[in-house]
Amino acid sequence: MTHQLRLNDDTFEPFLAEAQIHKRIKELATQINIDYAGKAPIFIGVLNGAFIFLSDLIREITIDCEIDFIKLSSYGDARTSSGQLRLLKGLNCRVKGRDIVIVEDIVDSGLSIAYMKELIEKEQPSSLKFVSLLLKKGMHKLDFQIHYVGFEIPPEFVVGYGLDYAQKVRNLKEIYRLVPKPQERPDELGYE
Repeated sequence: MTHQLRLNDDTFEPFLAEAQIHKRIKELATQINIDYAGKAPIFIGVLNGAFIFLSDLIREITIDCEIDFIKLSSYGDARTSSGQLRLLKGLNCRVKGRDIVIVEDIVDSGLSIAYMKELIEKEQPSSLKFVSLLLKKGMHKLDFQIHYVGFEIPPEFVVGYGLDYAQKVRNLKEIYRLVPKPQERPDELGYE
């Protein structure tokens, strides 16, 4: 793993190594292959963040499947959510009667994933499950399960492997976490 990153005035340190991420993705895919044996689910990736995770996950999937994408916008600036969601790209697939797996990069407040659950359920899928590479501990107030979780992480701001900082550093092979400045406490960092 590379050393610290500097982005604007912020410093990020290595958090999850490429090998760790890929090992966990293989484990998730193995479980999904078992759970959906004999079925052909539609994996719906949430743009832009989940595209790298979905591409690596889907290459480990051995069952028949389809792929589609949805895009929402909630971030007002580099580190904080605006709290308001907008659908920027809807689905191209028919959901009714199908097994749907929503693929997210990270679940923090749960706002986006709750919005997608409501949106998809209106289309009457046969089943709906969620997979997220990262789940921030204690941040979300969801009344439903995230069925497949790569890593539970503390409520820290993270970048890399699809996760961005003002649309930058998605291309990093590892995940980095923000190093708080001496004057900042974690609850002051404006996490979603």
